Amino acid sequence: MKKTIYYLFVLLFFNVSFSQKKQDQVLQSPNGKIEINIALNKKITWTIKNEKEVVLAPSEMSLTLNDANVLGKNPVLLNAKTEKVRGQFDSPFYKKKSVENSYNQLTLNFKNEFSIEFRAFDDGVAYRFVTKKKKEITVQSEEVVLNFDNDYNTLMPYVRDLRNPKDPFISSFEAHYENKKISEFTKDTLAFLPFLVELRNNKKAVFLEANLEDYPGMFVTNNSEKSGFKARFPNYPLQEMNGGFNNINRLISQRADYLVKTKGTRNFPWRIVVISNNDAELANSDMVQKLSEPSKIKDISWIKPGKVAWDWWNDWNIYNINFQAGINTETYKYYIDFASQNKVEYVVLDEGWSLETDIMEHNPNVDLKALIAYGKDKNIGILLWSSWMALTKNTEAVFKNYAAMGVKGFKVDFLDRDDAKMVHSVYDIAQKAAENKLLLDFHGMYKPTGIQRTYPNILNFEGVKGLENNKWTPNDDVPTYDCSIPFIRMIAGPMDYTPGAMRNATKAGFTPNHSLPMSQGTRCHQLALYTIFEAPLQMMADSPTAYMKEQESTDFIAKIPTTFDETVALDGSVGKYVVMARKKGSTWYLGAITNWDSRDITIDFSFLEKGKTYEADLFTDGLNADKAAVDYKREKITVDSTTKMTLHIANGGGLSAIISPK
Repeated sequence: MKKTIYYLFVLLFFNVSFSQKKQDQVLQSPNGKIEINIALNKKITWTIKNEKEVVLAPSEMSLTLNDANVLGKNPVLLNAKTEKVRGQFDSPFYKKKSVENSYNQLTLNFKNEFSIEFRAFDDGVAYRFVTKKKKEITVQSEEVVLNFDNDYNTLMPYVRDLRNPKDPFISSFEAHYENKKISEFTKDTLAFLPFLVELRNNKKAVFLEANLEDYPGMFVTNNSEKSGFKARFPNYPLQEMNGGFNNINRLISQRADYLVKTKGTRNFPWRIVVISNNDAELANSDMVQKLSEPSKIKDISWIKPGKVAWDWWNDWNIYNINFQAGINTETYKYYIDFASQNKVEYVVLDEGWSLETDIMEHNPNVDLKALIAYGKDKNIGILLWSSWMALTKNTEAVFKNYAAMGVKGFKVDFLDRDDAKMVHSVYDIAQKAAENKLLLDFHGMYKPTGIQRTYPNILNFEGVKGLENNKWTPNDDVPTYDCSIPFIRMIAGPMDYTPGAMRNATKAGFTPNHSLPMSQGTRCHQLALYTIFEAPLQMMADSPTAYMKEQESTDFIAKIPTTFDETVALDGSVGKYVVMARKKGSTWYLGAITNWDSRDITIDFSFLEKGKTYEADLFTDGLNADKAAVDYKREKITVDSTTKMTLHIANGGGLSAIISPK
């Protein structure tokens, strides 16, 4: 028995000391195709190769503490440990019910009480700093450099919504991607994560982070010294003031000269590179999920994903009724009736049900207790909107009060920062919400970084330029963006994009409209988003009136789940098109969308179980969808695992199917 334990220890934790002459380290992915080379000289650098082609040229990393102690400068390696992990874990509110988690790890332990952990997966790599100091530390800065061996094209989301020109870190984290070479990065500006770099031979790399806790989020700017980027982080806020939309943002008037004061023994965020040989691989990445902390909620039985009837996008615009529509009890009862009749699980009361600055003060036209009781009778849960500022005046009291009333969760809006203070607040809100069995949807929020696994009561995040922007922006290329985010932003986690428009427009016919908003692209494009976009808490953005006029589409949307057991990315090209299949139980759900270019797409149904026959309830763009974007064709066809079918998708179009075993 002792020998067995000894051999296992040697296999998993090969520990060896190194002379100063042998400092370089190599780590390979389980399949041997991805390789990390770590060089220890005056600085620590890493180089990444995929099938012997350079993904990342030698790039520096370091962490500077308050005592001018630079972890990574003139490093002295004590020892290295390698580990092979082959396993999986359950993921109950995700795009698949379990996630394979196989990687090789190299831990470098250095003098000065710190380590760096490197992990190599078959689809990417990551590293993080680990400190082992007894006392609290102050992190002055972190050096993350991303160098490249060529002037590659990038898809970069710049910070554009400068509410405070003196502080570029205040952001809603919404931006269309700008396709520019590395050298064309706009100087003295910031971009946020994730972003994509197009490598040689159609290979791609997406850069992001995970396990962001008690630490600021990462931005990038141009690296004037080499072809690449370097990180910038928001310093810790010292003084705040009201500002922004309706004066409900907390803007920063003074920042410290450090990032965070934090525990001396801790893990820092993962710096991640997801690598693909074809674009479809990116649309099914689990990297952030794999690099996040497991759930801290033991009992998750009360967490119920589902769809939400939403009021704000459609401007409470219901008609053919005998009362005045608006933010009032009668209107919300109408939304609840609609949700009940169409098997929609929740109704959200967006801004206006309370004072924006004090959510304990209700709008007198909204009888919240009556609405909660009415919803309960019809098996519809009520969600409430709140600004982050109003909620955090007394988070615990607010949650306790509304949970006792029977509210099921909160949509928390206008965070618009990811400094360490805000990141800490997000964890605090998640914990307090879990204690009161409340769901969360973070709107006006930085991209997810894995907290959705740690606190699975968080069912959605914005950090995406969603459908709401169609109400006021005339010139955005939305179908191209829709065909980009599954390969970039969605790698980070779910997206509160809020699809479901029933007024659909061609490129020439689109115009912004506040009370009768429309989507760019076809009806089938909108239907397909319910399968393609990950959102355990998924909005239905249009009004009950609009959905009841289009009952066939509404019935179809209502049947699509918001979490799945299995996901297969069938095909795709970043910014051009994507084809996705997802499974729940024995039923498959298929979605495909294109940009403003029409195209023929061949669907290979080999993902279906062999030997079984299925019926596909198929929605495709109508023959006239190029002129009337609402035009679609519905048909029921028989398919099996041997079926291959070529289907036409119109400009800005899509297709969607529910495939059930016969």
